[in-house]
Amino acid sequence: MKPLTEQEIRAAFVNCTKGEAKRLSVPRELAETPWDDLDYLGWRDPQAPDRAYLVTELDGLPRAVRLRTSGPAFGQTRRSMCSICLTTHTGGVSLMVAPRAGKAGQQGNSVGTYICSDLCCSLYVRGKKEAGIGARLHESLTLEEKTERTVVNLAAFIAKVTA
Repeated sequence: MKPLTEQEIRAAFVNCTKGEAKRLSVPRELAETPWDDLDYLGWRDPQAPDRAYLVTELDGLPRAVRLRTSGPAFGQTRRSMCSICLTTHTGGVSLMVAPRAGKAGQQGNSVGTYICSDLCCSLYVRGKKEAGIGARLHESLTLEEKTERTVVNLAAFIAKVTA
C-alpha cells in the first residue's frame, strides 16, 4: 500500500459526510506506519472503542469506510475466523458493520463482516503478527496469493458498502 496523508485518508471516506470525516480520529503516527506490509490501514477510535475505520487502495484510489463494532465479548472462548484474511482467533474477531454509502446509508441500511478485532489482517497474513496456535491454517498458497485473496475479500466488502 502506498503511504497516505491525513488529508488523503479523510477525503477517501465513502460512507460518511465530509463533516464526519473531518471530525474522526486519524492515527497520529502515519509516518511510522509500515505501509509496505499493509493491504489496508485499519484503526480503532481511542475515544470510542465501538468505532473503527479502514482505508485501502482500490483501482489506484484510496477508499475508506467507517465501521461500528460491539465491545469485546467477555469470557468468549469460541474460535472465529476473519472473513478478510481467514485467520482464526479465540475472541479476536468482531462483527464490524458499515453504513452503506449514499441514500441507502442515510436510510439506515448497513452491511457487516467478521474482521480481526485489531484490524491487523495484513500482518497476520505476512506472519509479522501471531494470533496463537492454529490461527493460520496450513495452505499451499504463496504469500502473494494470500495477500491477493485478502485484497479481493476487502474489495468485495467495500463494494457492498458502496453498492
